[in-house]
Amino acid sequence: MSETPTYRKIIHIDMDAFYASVEQMDNPELRGKPVAVGGSENRGVVSAASYEARKFGVRSALSGALAKKYCPEIIFVRPRFDRYKEISSKIHKIFHDYTDLVEPLSLDEAYLDVTQNKKGNPSASLLAQEIRQRIFNEVGLTASAGISVNKFVAKIASDYNKPNGQKTVNPDEVEAFLEDLPIRKFYGVGKVTTEKMYQLGIFTGTDLKSKSLEFLEKHFGKSGTFYYHVVRGIHNSEVKSSRITKSVAAEHTFDVNLSSEIFMMQQLERIATSLEKRLQRHNISGKTITLKIKYSDFSQQTRSKTLPYFISDKSLIMENVEELLYQEKMKDSVRLLGISLSNLNNEVKKAVVVQLKFTF
Repeated sequence: MSETPTYRKIIHIDMDAFYASVEQMDNPELRGKPVAVGGSENRGVVSAASYEARKFGVRSALSGALAKKYCPEIIFVRPRFDRYKEISSKIHKIFHDYTDLVEPLSLDEAYLDVTQNKKGNPSASLLAQEIRQRIFNEVGLTASAGISVNKFVAKIASDYNKPNGQKTVNPDEVEAFLEDLPIRKFYGVGKVTTEKMYQLGIFTGTDLKSKSLEFLEKHFGKSGTFYYHVVRGIHNSEVKSSRITKSVAAEHTFDVNLSSEIFMMQQLERIATSLEKRLQRHNISGKTITLKIKYSDFSQQTRSKTLPYFISDKSLIMENVEELLYQEKMKDSVRLLGISLSNLNNEVKKAVVVQLKFTF
């Protein structure tokens, strides 16, 4: 007698245009209008765009100048991260009414493992629908959801019926779902990798599945192993209720490009002050310090240094940042500077956990 296959039940919740939606909720005058959070007509980068703005091609990471060009009627709004965190906290409280296995990816998205849940509901799809309805009723925002047997498929599925929708990919549908999927929609396959796959004749999941493990490892290294397994529906990463912070950073985009290292040092002092506060708030220090430089032509450079000891003090941060700044001459004027600390003292060896599986 064969055993019934067992699966996890994973929900990926993704808020719809979160930052922009919060701004539209708080300011009725913005509702129904194209809104960009962050950036400006002349400077900066868009952090988020409302769906009205997205119709014109405005997306996150687009320069403010291009956003204005694509959508002349766009309204730029300064980000209010304290407000976004406040709203996010309310949403996560709703999540925890259903399961303690909640893994935040950012303020506006998270994975939930509802294989065993506090409601005793065997249907992950009905739970996702209920969670989305509660978010709308209690917070006033819409969310989309993807439901499947693992995080990889759930993440892709949550994007299918946006905004304010959900998609379930049942266990017996996973492989066909992935085979039909355009390779650019595979989570973790960016623009550069997509182009490389196109050159190798890989345009869909079916094309990817036809390649051997040796072929994928040859062309994509360790990532090739990942691609080989996920296209077959194999992704055993667990939903982790607490995520270890890997780095702490602070950065700033300037209204006017900087061309003098003296002016840059003044700005880096302010950035280091912000970084120090963040490190102290979380009681974290790190060994690897990285200086991020974005030039006026939008090209980016990082310069890093690893110390034999942990630091979190502003004076020690600046001492090393100054060394990195003068390490080589700037190739152009600078529009953004950032400082980050990684190799943190909170990184510990991960315990091996066996995740039980139950009937879907």
